[in-house]
Amino acid sequence: MSADPIVVIGGGIAGLSFALSLHQRGLRCEVYESVPQIKELGVGITLLPHAMRELSALGVQPQLEAAGIENLESVFFNRFGQFIYREPRGRHAGYPLPEIGIHRGKLHRILYEAALEQLGTQRIHTGHRCAGVSQDASGVSVHFTDAQGRALDPVRASVVVACDGIHSAVRKQFYPDDKVAFAGINTWRGVTRHKPILSGKSYMRVGSIRTGKMVIYPIIDNIDGQGLQLINWMAEIEGSSQVMNDWNQGGRAEDFASIFKDWTFDWLDVPALILNADQILEYPMVDKDPVPQWTFGRVTLMGDAAHPMYPRGSNGSAQALIDARTLATELARGGDAVAALSAYEAQRREATARVVLTNRSQPPDVINIRVEELSGDRPFRHIDDVISQDELRALSDHYKKIAGFSLEAVRG
Repeated sequence: MSADPIVVIGGGIAGLSFALSLHQRGLRCEVYESVPQIKELGVGITLLPHAMRELSALGVQPQLEAAGIENLESVFFNRFGQFIYREPRGRHAGYPLPEIGIHRGKLHRILYEAALEQLGTQRIHTGHRCAGVSQDASGVSVHFTDAQGRALDPVRASVVVACDGIHSAVRKQFYPDDKVAFAGINTWRGVTRHKPILSGKSYMRVGSIRTGKMVIYPIIDNIDGQGLQLINWMAEIEGSSQVMNDWNQGGRAEDFASIFKDWTFDWLDVPALILNADQILEYPMVDKDPVPQWTFGRVTLMGDAAHPMYPRGSNGSAQALIDARTLATELARGGDAVAALSAYEAQRREATARVVLTNRSQPPDVINIRVEELSGDRPFRHIDDVISQDELRALSDHYKKIAGFSLEAVRG
């Protein structure tokens, strides 16, 4: 490989985990992040066992367990608050690793601090927004601007890995007509201080996107010293008349709370959960169609830059983490770097495309959608009158298999 370093564009989950994987294998890299300062932004994220497998290998599992909440169970309800299905999760389901709900900003901070400690502060560069790449026979020149749009000195690299997210400048260079795909589903995400719900370690899916859906789970325990948790929630609604939400602005409860106005159950008051939120953000439910190529000479794509997918089933981060380990392993074999990038793409491009398409056609809440169809979207006497628990378990297991976190795959 060239004497020039591997350049990682983007210091998010994909970029930092890739940098840590490279460092573990004795490979030199430089990380360039667009924002001037790393802050704990966003709301919640669930780290499924296949994500935790990768993070554990990076040595950050203890920090993640300390900062988040280990999920005990996943529980499904219809929009009338009636129980549909329950299954144990993570270690409680026999996996060797936990499933953890955590604030996305805390996950990012843990990876960032690990990278600073292991790579050294001189290898993590903030305030560098990628403006494009150019290649020659010996390597790649990466062009950057600062926060004010002023050109910075170009950087030479042996290879470049674009981890710069769904709006990737590098992907746009190779796919200039690239656009997000919006199918009429909008989401709002929030966090609310609330007493523990159900077990206090429950991941809940309530309703469906057709009539209104909520995903609810805790991410910080005892946030006030008096037993309240920080509860993460995401509201979703689908409709042909939907105008795509703007992810650059904060969300307003009045834009969507009416969908859930009757969701007052004996186990949770959903309107109160929404109206008492500390923070609400709005996002469109978007992804991008799978592309036929990630690797262009000495440049390749990773994470959301390669395969942006619906934020369903907590799979975007997990797939990015698997990307990171796969490419680091290929590069560590030595030899031709271009061949290593191609080998990585061969292992990951079709696999992630299947997850992207499955998240569109058969999301993890297919259980709720199926029950809604079978019950005529009406309350039922008992779920067994509608569908058996074995059938529901089969639907759940099918998604896990496609997404790569079946028990067999993670034990693997």
